[in-house]
Formats: sequence, C-alpha cells, structure tokens
Amino acid sequence: MSIAQTIRVHLPYLRRFARTLTGAQQTGDAYVATLLEGLISTPSDFPTYMSPRTALYHAFLKVWNSVRLDSNDGDDATSSLLAAQRRINSISSLPRQAFLLVAVEGFTSAETAAILEVDEQDVEKLLEVAGQEIAHQVATNVLIIEDELLIAMDLETIVTSLGHSVQEVATTKSEALSAVKRKKPGLILADVKLADGSSGLEAAKEIVAEGEVPIIFITAYPEKVLTGERPEPTFLISKPFQRDTVMAIISQALFFDTKAHPRIAAA
Repeated sequence: MSIAQTIRVHLPYLRRFARTLTGAQQTGDAYVATLLEGLISTPSDFPTYMSPRTALYHAFLKVWNSVRLDSNDGDDATSSLLAAQRRINSISSLPRQAFLLVAVEGFTSAETAAILEVDEQDVEKLLEVAGQEIAHQVATNVLIIEDELLIAMDLETIVTSLGHSVQEVATTKSEALSAVKRKKPGLILADVKLADGSSGLEAAKEIVAEGEVPIIFITAYPEKVLTGERPEPTFLISKPFQRDTVMAIISQALFFDTKAHPRIAAA
C-alpha cells in the first residue's frame, strides 16, 4: 500500500490539527501541503516503525518545527472560536503541541511521546505547563463530586497544580447541590456513583438546570453514561485515570469554554 493510501483517511483530522495549531485554515493547509510535497519527493521520510496516524502527525510536526509560513487568513470564524484560538496561540510551542495531541486529537501519552520524540514523563510535564498557561487566562474554582477520599485528593492535587482552586469536595448529591448554592463553580469534576447511593449524573442535571457549567465525569462505570441511546456528556474519563489525561481534559473543557447543557447532563 502506498503512503498516499495509508494516510488518506487521517488527512481531514491532520488538517483540523494544523488549523488549530497554526491559528489559520489557510496556513494550516499550507503546512499540510508542504508535508505532502515532501513525502512525494522523499517517501523515506515517512517513519514506517510507527502506526500510520502517529507517523503522519510526527512527520507533520517535523515540518511545523522547521518551516515558518505566514498567515493571510481573515477573521471568518465566530468570536468564541477566535477567542479560543488566541488562547491557543499564547501557549508555548511544545506544550501547545502536546496539549492538542492529547486533548483534541486523542493520542495516548505513549503516542504523543513518540510523535514529539520525548519521554512519556516529559509529556506529563508539557501538559502541566500548558494547563498552567491556560489557567493563567481562565483560572477558575472547581467543585469535586467524589466519595473516594484518595481519588478526591488526587483530583485536588491535579486541579491546584494547574493553577485552579478547589471550591469544595462533595461526597453526595445533596452536598454538591448545597455547595453550588453557596458558590457557583467554574468547573465540575463528578463521579457517577456516590457514597449514599445518590447519582453524580442527577446532581449535574440539577446544577446545569440553573446555569451552564463545564462538567467532566470521572467514573468506573462508563456504561452508565455511554449508553448510545440519548445525548451523552462531552467529557468522560474512566477510572483508574491517568494524571495527564485529567490535566488535558480539564484544560480542554476550560480552554474551549465547553459548557454542559441540561439535556446532555441528564444522560
């Protein structure tokens, strides 16, 4: 199979990544075109020891990090997208790449490490830097709804390491609702199954009925959320979780101002 046939299915996603990374569709496409021209002239530059998708992004970032193309795009996006793009552009280059690879493109830490040619431990550090730079722009107070003490402590450590503040830790639906009445959070991390048999999903449903807020569900029971039969939450992390995954998803939820709507939280 030729390189063109191998990578064709991944090109739309690479274009999305390139546009987000560069901040402009025209410039992003120009980088992709430069990559493809290079692979046509020197196909040996395509690393065959990686999976095709990982190899494609690795090759693309080789181009991105070695060639500078100017953007001539107009501001044809919505104001919210433009605001998010400005925030992306303010993140240091390598942390930005790691953040987008994990949070937007869905690569694992190992795949991201291979793409960036760094150790997996370095990926976590890069995500932490990205998260801190994001928090500098959109720092907020976080409500944690979690009944397992050690997990709640881990989440608190992650939240504060990114520069956010923990508003409260609630272990039941009633505690969560009381916490929101005292102060509206800017982000919620919620387990699904709580200490007294109550539901984090039901708590989230009632919370967002009063006003939209980003919610990340962190649960050992993803099947309770991902039923495929009704609208589902935007962000779901399975237990046991990886620290870098939680950091990336927190940053993504705040960075792109992704709010939970009542019909989604009700899933």
